[in-house]
Amino acid sequence: MGNSKHVIDSLMDKLGGKKIRNTALILLAALVLLLPLVADNYVEEVMTNTFFYILLALGLNIVVGYAGLVDLGYAAFFAVGAYTTGILTKMGWDFWLTIPAAVAFSLIAGVIIGGPTLRLRSDYLAIVTLGFGEITRIAARNLSITGGASGLVGIGRPSIFGFKIYQISHFYYIYFILVVLGILVALRLHNSRLGRAWQYIREDEDAAEAMGIDPVMTKLYAYMIGAAFGGIAGAFFAVKMTAISPETFAFTQSAMILLAVILGGMGKIQGAILGAVFLVFFPEIFRGIGQARMLFFGVLLIMIMVFRPQGLWPERRS
Repeated sequence: MGNSKHVIDSLMDKLGGKKIRNTALILLAALVLLLPLVADNYVEEVMTNTFFYILLALGLNIVVGYAGLVDLGYAAFFAVGAYTTGILTKMGWDFWLTIPAAVAFSLIAGVIIGGPTLRLRSDYLAIVTLGFGEITRIAARNLSITGGASGLVGIGRPSIFGFKIYQISHFYYIYFILVVLGILVALRLHNSRLGRAWQYIREDEDAAEAMGIDPVMTKLYAYMIGAAFGGIAGAFFAVKMTAISPETFAFTQSAMILLAVILGGMGKIQGAILGAVFLVFFPEIFRGIGQARMLFFGVLLIMIMVFRPQGLWPERRS
């Protein structure tokens, strides 16, 4: 009887915790949905940028957190998606038709970088991905189709069912929907057979290969799916800004996205979200102190890495 009572109490605690968590998520979603009704354009812009970086962090978390790979050139996939949409819309394509093309070219870029190099590990893979990111940026700066150093300007805004999407609140809700979809995809992947294969490779690639997992193809899937996230984010970024330039996709962009994943907690969806929120909110909150805010930002990052080396919301590993 004592054991049965303990099991029942434990089950009730879990159900109660789940109920509280679901209630909190519903309240948070309601707050996010109602925010544009009371907030000004500045707050909406900050929140939209936050959603944008969350989407990128979710994609990179699949590569770095799930599969345990190193990617210092993630902005390249973001650039491929943005330029694909920018070029096609200026050629007269409807924006919504450019999204599959942006994803397709991002996947091709993922195969190009991943296919020949995923047999490498650690520092070697980091150097290759860094080089790929820089090659993409330099190519965009020197090709006429991408607008050269000036980039592409005059990218048309999209419309849906005759409704023109142009206000910051419109993009606010679009990016929020993209984040929700990204979270659902990331959750399904984490709990899938492929997701478990990524985790095995991350923990011990040799043991995973001995179990029958093809490490190269499995890691390539991570790169391709992560690239798809970047391509989608880039496509919507292009039409939101209506202008893109090569300097937007510099190494610092890749470093910021990677920092969000590491700071929040690699392999944890909540960690990637929290890391992206921190990176966007902190500089904005302390914008009043000017450039000194970046000094405090750097010091705080060092303190977090010293006292929370696994991230703000690390993944539990058995």
